[in-house]
Amino acid sequence: METAQSQEQAAPAAFTAFARFVLLGGGVGITSSFGVAALSSWIPWALANALITVISTLLATELHARFTFDAGVRATWRQHAQSAGSAVAAYAVTCVAMFVLQQMVAAPGAVLEQVVYLSASALAGVARFTVLRLVVFTRNRAQAAPSVRTARPVHAAGPTVLSYAA
Repeated sequence: METAQSQEQAAPAAFTAFARFVLLGGGVGITSSFGVAALSSWIPWALANALITVISTLLATELHARFTFDAGVRATWRQHAQSAGSAVAAYAVTCVAMFVLQQMVAAPGAVLEQVVYLSASALAGVARFTVLRLVVFTRNRAQAAPSVRTARPVHAAGPTVLSYAA
């Protein structure tokens, strides 16, 4: 019975977390795309993407720790490091997408570049959500989950006594 209830509660919690992830991460992602476009006019695109990815990953990890995954506190160094691993993968996806675009279109316009970049970022974002939810912030969900009290026998020097264990 408790398993069915926890599964029913997990689905809305996952949906809410994903909605927050899209809102917060998407907001950071869209802002980052403009940052990459602006910065790439001064330095090579790959370097601009790397710098903006580092900054946006730090910001997004903090936002996800505090709001998306209900920790309510700052992200730990461990969470930043794990989140950075998924960001490296996202960086690779966006770089590959932009490389393929450059190979397919001789002089892509800014709008096409943004569409490709944001599409690759969205794909990478879904994978990042999964990693962050199942690996990086899983401890926060376990700590935030209400404890279930179950009755279990306590062996005393007399008759069996039931106590509640948290």
